Amino acid sequence: MAYKIQDTCVSCGSCASECPVGAISQGDTQFQIDESVCIECGNCANVCPVGAPVQE
Repeated sequence: MAYKIQDTCVSCGSCASECPVGAISQGDTQFQIDESVCIECGNCANVCPVGAPVQE
């Protein structure tokens, strides 16, 4: 299942720079993951300082 960014996101951007397919972008209030592009690699979750990306 694709990753999704929870409301604990602090918009630091560390996840977006680690995504190999560019599935993560800045949303209105926090970063978001395009689930149709996500390859479930887990890079975003591994670098997030607050654990916001979770696999659903």
